[in-house]
Amino acid sequence: QVQLVESGGGLVQPGGSLRLSCAASGSLFRLYAMAWYRQAPGKERELVARITGGGSTNYSDSVKGRFTVSRDNGENAVYLQMNSLKPEDTAVYYCYAYFLSNDYWGQGTQVTVSS
Repeated sequence: QVQLVESGGGLVQPGGSLRLSCAASGSLFRLYAMAWYRQAPGKERELVARITGGGSTNYSDSVKGRFTVSRDNGENAVYLQMNSLKPEDTAVYYCYAYFLSNDYWGQGTQVTVSS
């Protein structure tokens, strides 16, 4: 069982930045495929960014060039640096892990972009 705990959400003005963190349990974190998803009110959950154990990354077109996903295998953590935030980035952001054919989700953290 993998437990994921997100932190770092909040209210930010358009154009601002936030950094989300996700702390993961387990001694084999380096083998987890990790990702960030988000879900806005009335919309389906969507992939934002993902990172493999080796550090390869992919981004959705809507955040490419603005968001950066990274991980620290020594700290069992994954991060999402979000810059140039827009109102349409407002959503609950979820940390996700895939390991041994199982999906794991965090509880989510709210990000609100508003003036």
